[in-house]
Amino acid sequence: MTSENVDRRGFLKRAGLLGAAAAGAPMLGAGPAGASGIELDLDLGLLFGRERYQWLVGDHHIHTQYSYDAMYTVDRIVGGGRRYGADWMVITDHGHATHEKSSVESTSKDVLAAQRKYRDTLLWQGMEWNVPGAEHATLFFQAGANQAAKLREFERNFDWRLTGTEAGTPANEAKALAAIRWLAEQERTGQIHAPVVLINHPLRNGRVAPHELRALRDAAPGIVIGMEGAPGAQADGFPVPLGNGQGHRGGYGNSPGGNSWAGFPAEAYRTYGGFDWSVAKVGGLWDSMLAEGKPWWITSNSDVHYGRGDTLVRPQVPDGWYDGTGKYPDPIETGVKQFFPPYADFYPAEFSRTYVGATRRSYEGVLEGLRAGRVWVNHGGLVDALEIGARGGWGDTATLGGRLRVRRGDSVTVVVSARLASLPNGGGSIPKLTRLDLISGPVTGECEPDTVSAPGTRVVESFEPRWAPGRHVTFRHTFRNVREPFYVRVRGTDGKRHAAGGIEPIADVVGEANPYEDMWCYANPIFVDVR
Repeated sequence: MTSENVDRRGFLKRAGLLGAAAAGAPMLGAGPAGASGIELDLDLGLLFGRERYQWLVGDHHIHTQYSYDAMYTVDRIVGGGRRYGADWMVITDHGHATHEKSSVESTSKDVLAAQRKYRDTLLWQGMEWNVPGAEHATLFFQAGANQAAKLREFERNFDWRLTGTEAGTPANEAKALAAIRWLAEQERTGQIHAPVVLINHPLRNGRVAPHELRALRDAAPGIVIGMEGAPGAQADGFPVPLGNGQGHRGGYGNSPGGNSWAGFPAEAYRTYGGFDWSVAKVGGLWDSMLAEGKPWWITSNSDVHYGRGDTLVRPQVPDGWYDGTGKYPDPIETGVKQFFPPYADFYPAEFSRTYVGATRRSYEGVLEGLRAGRVWVNHGGLVDALEIGARGGWGDTATLGGRLRVRRGDSVTVVVSARLASLPNGGGSIPKLTRLDLISGPVTGECEPDTVSAPGTRVVESFEPRWAPGRHVTFRHTFRNVREPFYVRVRGTDGKRHAAGGIEPIADVVGEANPYEDMWCYANPIFVDVR
């Protein structure tokens, strides 16, 4: 065991997981799990694709003065995102009758102006789509001079606010699938390029049933690529005096409603360390989708409407102003920091970051990385970098979102490397990563559409890095004599809040959820195909 690693057996014993690491390999038909430490002949640069990928920070869920409930100019929000390190952003104002009528072209002009001003920033104009029979999703694509016209056409024909298709009925769910097929056909005929759909805050209101997620994914796997693993609005749970003591991280303070799927338990309507229940629960909904062996990626973002601590405010306007104009007046400077709702969001990349492994710093590079699942997400600067790779017995390798093909009986080595945080975050301290968990589950094939669990998924090994600012730590785990296909994924934590006697995250407390006091990072999976 190298000096960078810890006494794994001692940690697992304390956490009640002594059998988990050893059991992970037999679960997959393998022999004893490998010990921590790095093989000397393992080329980490090749394994992680360091010469191929640059990790670009972005945010695909951003609101401006063209939303009925936000305030920022496009220029202001893009400038703010750049200040916090965002390389790419998507403007996603709400679908709305007034937005379709009055806002899309004006937004296009502002986005073009911002693209000219911030030439080192990759900026898309998209929208937050009200999905028929469900709730919200990010939609963006490229259409050149026809960008506004194509967005308006989609909004007019497929947004539930404009088509009266909000209710969770089979007919409305079919309308959502028709929208995805329209995007696919528009791409096939060259009318638009590279459409992407990501489901936003999936379980906030319980309105996106598991069968809807699967149906949307299967209708166009290259278009509907995943969901927010952690919602935006993470600042909504700050306690008094930093907040009003009544909010929930991500706005997850709801109960089942008339359009909610009845199969979700009460705990599904809360966040866990800021993450959606579908992702935070090991062996939960996300894992049940990965167990099908199909791509389904997670992201994180700001969902910014009003930046917490900003000195800007939205001017007072008469009732009906937005409906008559399609935008709010530019915000005004007060010189006083605003902390209470509606000033509860973070700027893009200020707290939530989505890292995309791109082969080049370009629109195509980000799109290709997103679609490929080369994505990991990070809260509060918990780590400066995270790399995961898998190597098979014949030397083939794969990284996030990839597929490693091995022969039955081979060994598979998974390597996890992190660069620990080196600078204070917005909470005023340097975050301390206390643990990385390697999670694995069998790929069992297609399941019932409303499946929400994957019982074979578990934490197979946990690592406790020795902390020092900016330090690089690296660990490995070997699955021996693999017999069946499986996947692996990684999460990390500051270790401040866990379920009693274990390592799982616990529900965020209403009004007592300072996001800087419960931080996690998650990575997308690597699939291992066995032949």
